[in-house]
Amino acid sequence: MKKSRKEKTGNEDQLFALEEHLADTLKPITPPSELVVRMRDRIRVPQREEIASRIDSWQRLFLVFGGVMSGFVVIVTIARAFFYFVGRK
Repeated sequence: MKKSRKEKTGNEDQLFALEEHLADTLKPITPPSELVVRMRDRIRVPQREEIASRIDSWQRLFLVFGGVMSGFVVIVTIARAFFYFVGRK
């Protein structure tokens, strides 16, 4: 069901009135300086070298994971071949 243009305008007017009321009621405050410093310490952008080392460790992780999965596939293939040949008799 579509809303009529009047209803949309009425809702928008109410929304603007609410925004104006909140803008008048809520006043901005300044946080304590120690809080700002603490947040700056916690939220930091890593240096390029740190990002590069993390990417390198991810590549190493993928290499290890790929090796483990490849070994698992080889073991399963050998086990299936063994059961195929032993089960035929």
